[in-house]
Amino acid sequence: MKNPSATVEKDGPVPGEKPQNSESRQTARKGNRPKRRIPILLTFFISMATWVILSGQFDSFHISLGVVSSFIVAYFSGDLLFAAPVQKNFFRYIIRFLLYLPWLLYQVLIANLHILKLVFHPRMMDRIDPKIIRFNSKLSGQMPLFLFGNSITLTPGTITIFVNIFGTYTVHAIDEKSADGLPGEMENRIVRIFED
Repeated sequence: MKNPSATVEKDGPVPGEKPQNSESRQTARKGNRPKRRIPILLTFFISMATWVILSGQFDSFHISLGVVSSFIVAYFSGDLLFAAPVQKNFFRYIIRFLLYLPWLLYQVLIANLHILKLVFHPRMMDRIDPKIIRFNSKLSGQMPLFLFGNSITLTPGTITIFVNIFGTYTVHAIDEKSADGLPGEMENRIVRIFED
């Protein structure tokens, strides 16, 4: 038996709602456009920069393919990359993130050298001591948690296995030295990126 209050006619007005004429619907659609343009433009520029860097081709044919491809990606997925409205401190966060990247790359280099030393050591099997560590982070919010988890995974010797919305991380580390630095300086630097 159907619940009569749950069914709504497709062509008729919704109960409790004022009917809209075509002009007010067009105005409502136009009002959403500027909010949608910023994520599309940001996604376009990110996609285009990635295209140029990865393709390495700078002739007009390849650049035009990049523009078309980047526009299609931006149009259909701009709201996926930037689901929430752009925050007022967005560009400050971007600058702080760009300043964080060299430090992260340096940590990746150090961890690579450590893993290289570990792998070529004559007593490699004695030195490798895999472990699962769990810790609570002081980070909150989706983007800081996401960035911290990916920074851990990018650093050789550690992999983020699980993270929840409360900031509890489960990380696999290949040895004691790789596990010692967590959460540590990396977490503090990410806190500084997102502080107001």
